[in-house]
Amino acid sequence: MPQISGMRIFHIQGGAALELAELPAQKPPLGFVWIACARPDFQARLAEIQRALQSLAGLQLVDLHVSDLLNTQLPSRYDYTSQYDLLVFRRLATAEGGAPAAAAEAAALPTAAQAGAAGSAPPRRGGPPVLRRIATSPVGFAVFDQVLLTVHPPDCAVRDTYAARLLGNTSPAEGRAASPAGARPPTGPADLMLRVVNLMVDGYLDLRRELTRQLDHWQTELLKPRARYVNWSSLLEARLSLHQLDEICEDQRTALQDWIDALETWAPPEAPAELRELDLLKVRSRDVLEHIERVVHHVRRLEQSTETAVQMHFSVQSHRTNDIMRTLTALTAVFLPLNLIAGIFGMNFEFIPLIHKQGGFWWAMGAMALIAVALVALFWRKQYLSRTRK
Repeated sequence: MPQISGMRIFHIQGGAALELAELPAQKPPLGFVWIACARPDFQARLAEIQRALQSLAGLQLVDLHVSDLLNTQLPSRYDYTSQYDLLVFRRLATAEGGAPAAAAEAAALPTAAQAGAAGSAPPRRGGPPVLRRIATSPVGFAVFDQVLLTVHPPDCAVRDTYAARLLGNTSPAEGRAASPAGARPPTGPADLMLRVVNLMVDGYLDLRRELTRQLDHWQTELLKPRARYVNWSSLLEARLSLHQLDEICEDQRTALQDWIDALETWAPPEAPAELRELDLLKVRSRDVLEHIERVVHHVRRLEQSTETAVQMHFSVQSHRTNDIMRTLTALTAVFLPLNLIAGIFGMNFEFIPLIHKQGGFWWAMGAMALIAVALVALFWRKQYLSRTRK
């Protein structure tokens, strides 16, 4: 399959896609062009890409948007010009821990761009593997009329996954591919952008299942009444990671909502086919936004569940401590009158009742035993000595 290293170019027309060996020199008469490149390649071949955009779309990316596409720390955001739209959307990192991928990406960028654009790599996460998967990296989309430029991390599986869908049924003779079975082919750059974004959101939807299983396990451990050890460091990291994931999803929702608001300002086309495409684009945008809102809702529910589990753990431990103290208090109350009787008969007086009688000792012991049994029976009846049922 012909392709430039780190950069893949597709000409999509109707239900077919053709992967090109190099950037096209002129605007295609039909269909649109998808330029998908890794961030280091985008930095290295920026001048060539700008010339190709000038030929294909009649203009180039502005400098601030180039900086946004190169910035590995930029949150999800939406911006626009009169000629094109720019969307930055953060996807889940695919490398183990997320941090090595970010470090490799920063190292791959030229030195001049590392300080200002790439930023520093995030610290490596600890805890269970599911927490290390919450690391993210941005994907940039520049949407022109007949061109979609996407800038991905070097290890981006989303680009290759959707490219495989486009080329899944490629004919060796023609180099073309029909759309996946049951799937409607993308009608334009904006439609293709939303499909790629939807793949990223699906990754978050899959991640929430693993997070739910992990947190359910921690809740079970926290609520065990005889639990002696709790991995508080991992639990704290889970709470921080969920909070970070909530912020990431909020930025995603804001960026996509801005995109939907921008769609409403587009002039309605006169042709019925183009009007239908615009309506379908709005529907797909709202569908992707609904998926993001589901992730946000689930993440917040997990945050509340984690906090509730911690509070319930302390409540269980406090209740268990109260049970122990109640039992000790009842036993102390049983021995108080016995100590009183022992103290009275231990007083240094010559004349004390029963002190000089032959059966005095047994009368005192019997009275003490009777008092002890009566108090134990009373406290047991009032459930002061019984264990609280769990």
